[in-house]
Amino acid sequence: MLCRVAESLFWMSRYLERAENQARFIDVTSNIALGYRGRELDLWSSLLHAGGDVETFKETYSAPTQENVIRYLLFDPKNQNSVVSCLAAARENARSIRENLTTPMWEVVNQFYLRVRKAASESNRAIRQPHGVLEQIKRSAHQVLGVIQATWSRGEAWHFSSLGYHLERADKTSRILDVKYFILLPDPMHVGSQVDVVQWAALLESTSALEMYRREYGRIEPAKVVDFLMLNTRFPRSMRFCVRDAESSIRAISGTPMHSFSNPAEQLVAQLNAKLNYARATDVIGNGLHQFVDDFQSQLNGIGAAVAESFFQVNMNTGRGMQSQRSFMR
Repeated sequence: MLCRVAESLFWMSRYLERAENQARFIDVTSNIALGYRGRELDLWSSLLHAGGDVETFKETYSAPTQENVIRYLLFDPKNQNSVVSCLAAARENARSIRENLTTPMWEVVNQFYLRVRKAASESNRAIRQPHGVLEQIKRSAHQVLGVIQATWSRGEAWHFSSLGYHLERADKTSRILDVKYFILLPDPMHVGSQVDVVQWAALLESTSALEMYRREYGRIEPAKVVDFLMLNTRFPRSMRFCVRDAESSIRAISGTPMHSFSNPAEQLVAQLNAKLNYARATDVIGNGLHQFVDDFQSQLNGIGAAVAESFFQVNMNTGRGMQSQRSFMR
């Protein structure tokens, strides 16, 4: 497989997942804000901090009001991580490798982009009442993923796409945890209160995890929520689940068996997987969840860079990818 094709598949999936998760960020913040009347600016500012968007936001907007932040994260074309920008990038990556996708895949990606473009043309109404467009974004993202799972053979192309999805999803689940824990939990007035429980429930709901959590744990308790979203091995949005599946895809691409590695990407993702396998939620919280999440995100960034080096960059001496002298396709 050509390096540019592999890279486009990887980034198409990352951008699709990023678009959906921006909608989830806005959704959880909107729900948590119901219990924080009078502190809305702090709350919406926390969302910008969690996404690393504070400085670019300030270039255009004067204050982190709900309306400004939602506009910035949903429809601002100058924000490269806005939903509309992510979908434009996903669509362009898909268009450039159209022959590697199934027809239904291209159609749902294109339709997803066009739906959000239409919503952007009516942005004032969508920003005032965002629930409808947020639900539409999440449903469209699920439709795309369903078509990918139903129509694509589990070959190398699928694994590059899956790798992109899972690395992006792991990062965004960790950031959703950070929004709640890093910004809101330090307020002692709400810790352990009904407001706190409602906020944790909103966080679970934003990751489509509330029903699965209740079936496994019942009552909502912060340590158990962290355990579920970070370390659960069966829930598809947990950080551990995503890293495990990312490692599986990297190994499927390279053909390297477990407990060994042939490139930096395999080594780094295996190390992070092992870290999560032996982590405990109570220890993570006791030692500082925010610090753990920061380290986790740094390790994911390292894996992303290693994936690019191992699979996407071209060795000028051979004209092929640096991963090996053979084609990736087997």
